[in-house]
Amino acid sequence: MARLKVHRERHVVQRIGWLRAAVLGANDGIVSTASLIVGVAAAQASKENIVIAGVATLVAGAMSMAAGEYVSVSSQADAEAADLRREAQELKDDPGFEREELTQIYVARGLSPALGREVAEQLMAKDALKAHARDELDITETNAARPLLAAGASAASFASGAILPLAVVLIAPLASLGWSVSIASLVFLALLGVLGARAGGADTTKGVVRVLFWGAVAMAITAAIGRLFGTAA
Repeated sequence: MARLKVHRERHVVQRIGWLRAAVLGANDGIVSTASLIVGVAAAQASKENIVIAGVATLVAGAMSMAAGEYVSVSSQADAEAADLRREAQELKDDPGFEREELTQIYVARGLSPALGREVAEQLMAKDALKAHARDELDITETNAARPLLAAGASAASFASGAILPLAVVLIAPLASLGWSVSIASLVFLALLGVLGARAGGADTTKGVVRVLFWGAVAMAITAAIGRLFGTAA
């Protein structure tokens, strides 16, 4: 008898969560840091002050992303834990009702009532809470909230984006620093848009246009404000 070959499919939806977080963090890091650098440079600041401002943006932005993500995902984790405690109590108080509830979920998905009841009974016999968590609450090991992991990933993605325009500051001459950072950052954003679109299976052109447009708008506004305050000083 030929051995059964396991066919493992890879779908975009399986990675959309981490993909969105990584692209958002890196994009935010590039735009925030580049915009601040361009604004400070337009105000005729010294290169030392520009570097300090860039480093401060990198650190503050990474910590802000980490803190925000930790608080957000912690709230999700608390809600999931509360739902699981409630579900465990309901299984203890009325297992028959919970079995019927799980049966109706499978019937709604296309199984016959008899097969749905059999599946519910077998899954509940093995691990009732896990079955209800997965099929009723949509809580699984892969999508469960992990606050520390989410915070670390957000901070790392922001920092990886922020370091790029900051590196340009270190090598570009002060006279053309604003333009150098702007152009280089737009190139970085375009590459990020391509990577994000391809990894997510989306249209590459749309992804690039989106990040370039908003990145250019952000840098233009901060450059105008920097020039205004620099002139006023």
